[in-house]
Amino acid sequence: MKAKLSRRGTNRTSLWWIACGAALWGLDALFILALQRWFTSIQIVWFEHVLLALFAIPVLVLRRREWARLRAADWLAVLFVAWGGSAVASILFNVGLAIGIRSDGVNEVLLLQKLQPVFAVLLAALVLGERVRRAYWPWLVLALSGAYLLTFGWSWPSLSAHASAWAGLCAIGAAFLWGGSTVMGKRVMQKVSFPTMTALRFGAALPLLTVIALLGHPDWSRVADGFHHAAVLGNLLYQTVVPSLLSLLIYYRGLGGVKASYATLAELAFPATGLAVDAIFLHQTVHPAQRLGFALVWTAVYALSRSADGADERSASARSAQAGTAA
Repeated sequence: MKAKLSRRGTNRTSLWWIACGAALWGLDALFILALQRWFTSIQIVWFEHVLLALFAIPVLVLRRREWARLRAADWLAVLFVAWGGSAVASILFNVGLAIGIRSDGVNEVLLLQKLQPVFAVLLAALVLGERVRRAYWPWLVLALSGAYLLTFGWSWPSLSAHASAWAGLCAIGAAFLWGGSTVMGKRVMQKVSFPTMTALRFGAALPLLTVIALLGHPDWSRVADGFHHAAVLGNLLYQTVVPSLLSLLIYYRGLGGVKASYATLAELAFPATGLAVDAIFLHQTVHPAQRLGFALVWTAVYALSRSADGADERSASARSAQAGTAA
């Protein structure tokens, strides 16, 4: 009985770790605007990873016995997470937003990014062999509905503009890479701890980002001017510590305790937090539809935590009964 209660508590806690980590991603709206005045999207991601290397390198040195055991297939998964999820997906999403701002397609970008759970569920079944129970799908629909309301309210998006279509493609690419990163990260975490996984993600992404940034021929004089402003330095430090480092440490802390298909649904806490930040700090109007969307997302996360507990408990009971029969 004690083991059963402990297992249920662990599963539920893990899901909320993931939701809290994803929620921290929504706190960057307060500071990102100042960075975009001085740096390109690629440069912002690059500078963040340069600072994150101060965390990643010591951790990788101290925990080298963990990642030294990884095999070739594991390293491919690490590269997918680092190059795909940490580097390319971040760039694609920022580029999509930039195009969306010019073409009035920001809402399309935000909505299409919410396809991430769909990609993650399919990849989890293919890569990890996870079985998705029927009880999962109603909560997936509820969470995606909440994400839609957070993004559009009661309105209907238009996907007819050519530029908007390019923005949408960038968002779909980012959604696929982020969904895949959840699955691949779960695979690697079968062999390493969550601090090591976080360090591997940041450390392996830096070389690729450096090449991409330098190929873009940065305007170093403008970059230098940006770094002369204390607000820019403060914003970059915040972006590095909170939405990047702290959020992923919390996220990977929880990812080891639940299935990837459940984890990716908890990540929809991100748009809910973004709505709260916009309303409280940026004084944006919160419409009734967005309030409803906020409630739907968090209701789905809570219900999912209970569903995950029950599913794992039934699975454990089945395994125990099987073992008893075999004995």
